[in-house]
Amino acid sequence: MLHGTFPPHRFLPYLSWTDIDALPDRENTVIVLPVGATEQHGPHLPCAVDSVIAAGVMGHALALLPEAVRAFGLAPLTYGKSDEHLHFPGTMTLTGPTLLAVVTELGESVYRAGFRKLLLANGHGGQPQVLEMAARELRLRHGDYVVVPYHVSRLPNASGKYIHEQEKRQAMHAGHSETALMLALAPETVRMERAEPNFPPVFPSKLLSPDGRPACAWTARDFGPSGVIGDPRGATRAQGEDILATLAASWAQAITELFEMRWVVRDAPTWGHAHQHGHIESRTA
Repeated sequence: MLHGTFPPHRFLPYLSWTDIDALPDRENTVIVLPVGATEQHGPHLPCAVDSVIAAGVMGHALALLPEAVRAFGLAPLTYGKSDEHLHFPGTMTLTGPTLLAVVTELGESVYRAGFRKLLLANGHGGQPQVLEMAARELRLRHGDYVVVPYHVSRLPNASGKYIHEQEKRQAMHAGHSETALMLALAPETVRMERAEPNFPPVFPSKLLSPDGRPACAWTARDFGPSGVIGDPRGATRAQGEDILATLAASWAQAITELFEMRWVVRDAPTWGHAHQHGHIESRTA
């Protein structure tokens, strides 16, 4: 079914428009939009990794919420800005402007429905800047809109217990943590017999890159033919279940805090001819 890991009663598309119109306190209800991608993740993982993890973590988080915390999930975006992986078959990428337009227009739809809190739960490391731009654009348009773009893996979780030091410093793609999470969420898609480590060369500027990660723009094929940037060996389903449980608990707390928060509200800008040319004309109180 379409709801995937989301509890059906917390999946907004399963409500009728009249159900949504009758929801109480919509201005504080949190709407969760997982934003994933479809892109190569090495020979051992499917191309759907970022979408599966973003939707899976948020679905498990929503399942932990008490009924008093009003929050709903939307169907995930399964295509993102993945052009750093376009040299590998299976990568389906949007351009940055296209993803920006899609997220912004979905954000407008959420706002028109009467909601004022939107969480953009990002599962792909190649697009946080685009989601940040969409969030800022929506805030500029609507002074009472709180839009939070955040990567699903950035909240406290158990992954640090399982990965070695080089993985912590340099892994970026299809490494230990993603592999473990996929073993927990979609084990039938993982081929551990194909798992091999691969790391980029240490970036030579200590000032620009203290941990050795590349400080310049890169594409996945710059680091070899496998598409892996990390060490997936040793990942297990039990580790993935631990990481998933701790991530979901952290996100349940974060969603609760978003529901309870009352943040600053500003006047919305005046939109007109000036905005069409890229200028914002602020409305004074």
